[in-house]
Amino acid sequence: MPLTPHRTRVARLARMAMWAFIALALLLAGPVLTLAFGRASVSGDWRNASHRATGLAPDPAAHRDAVVQVYASRTFGWRGAFSDHTWLAAKPEGAQRYTRYEVIGWYARGGGSAVVVSDQREPDAEWFGAPPRLIRELRGSEAAAVIAKLPAAVSAYPYAREYRVWPGPNSNTFVAHLGRAIPELRLAMPSTAIGKDYVALGDAVGASPSHTGVQLSLYGLVGVIAGWEEGLEFNVLGLVAGVDFRNPALKLPGIGRVPGDG
Repeated sequence: MPLTPHRTRVARLARMAMWAFIALALLLAGPVLTLAFGRASVSGDWRNASHRATGLAPDPAAHRDAVVQVYASRTFGWRGAFSDHTWLAAKPEGAQRYTRYEVIGWYARGGGSAVVVSDQREPDAEWFGAPPRLIRELRGSEAAAVIAKLPAAVSAYPYAREYRVWPGPNSNTFVAHLGRAIPELRLAMPSTAIGKDYVALGDAVGASPSHTGVQLSLYGLVGVIAGWEEGLEFNVLGLVAGVDFRNPALKLPGIGRVPGDG
């Protein structure tokens, strides 16, 4: 017996709902596995979490050259199953300390600026107990060229007094902005840095943060990147899946690079 138009519509809606559920389950599988294997900690008190230096930054006393490094660490608590926190640390030639450039959300409360530029924290410190990963490093003249442009790039960040964990603007939006503002940095953001793809609607189509490709993004909620450094990335609700062709790896939501350090 043929289906009536009403039953046909119901069947179509049921299939659409099923595929939407499957897609959501696949997107969330990575974060669930990240929690299950302990790669993101949901225990402990943030007030007692460690911020120890990890030895990834060259000692300024022994390395007089200019240095620029970009780090990523899992965010604190359950959010670490989904995303990293990223920051940039820089040391001009001959400087005795590094300066950290990052966005910290609670500073934006009450209308303050979330952008923090300080030499009082270690460049390679743990982020609330999570060890950092070095995702970009420049030294010598290449680092000096980036450092020369940092003040203007920081000042031009348009969301200094705004902060949203999802979909942005957040700490990863800020570091991705530095990449877009300073082509010499050639920065490919981690696929697990939720907020990196957050851009204003007028900038929905533009260069990727590394300036080696192009990006289409609608407020960081849906989009795609194709570039030499980033590979091919698809963003759905801030969760990224894709392929790195230059250094072969899959990019999975919550997990990051496989193989890799996610």
